[in-house]
Amino acid sequence: MTQQITIRPTTGADTPAIDALLAVAYPALLKADYPPSVLVTALPLISRAQPGLLRSGTYYMAENEAGHALSAGGWTLSGPQGGVGPRDLGHVRHVVTHPEAVRKGLAGAILSHVFDQARANGVRRLSCQSTRTAVPFYQAMGFEVLGEIEVMLRPGIGFPAVQMGRRI
Repeated sequence: MTQQITIRPTTGADTPAIDALLAVAYPALLKADYPPSVLVTALPLISRAQPGLLRSGTYYMAENEAGHALSAGGWTLSGPQGGVGPRDLGHVRHVVTHPEAVRKGLAGAILSHVFDQARANGVRRLSCQSTRTAVPFYQAMGFEVLGEIEVMLRPGIGFPAVQMGRRI
């Protein structure tokens, strides 16, 4: 039996569902690529929904017919650490998939939706701060590695990541 999946924009009311998705997904999926010393400080900070992002109209959730969040992700004109660059540059934001739903096309469907929506809003290039774990996924979606970076989550707490980009 095929499960019906819906992709829709999130709202502030989706905060508990996205928090739960992030709390389950990141510890399970990132542990192979990050040492415990990084995860112990980073997970409490990255495994939380960002209310402004959920209300932005450009963050989406893939949910099953029971309303369970299986994957999420979106884009903004503002960068992950704030600030707005050129109007044709968008930023992929907080893409996540439940560990039991990986490799089923959900994140790819969300990212394809992101490409369409961003393009419709004049964006021609997308930037992405990828986890080490997600680099192969983003490469399969047409992104190129631009270099390794450290995302400052809080003063003194950095998270190793990979800067990626692609034209849309």
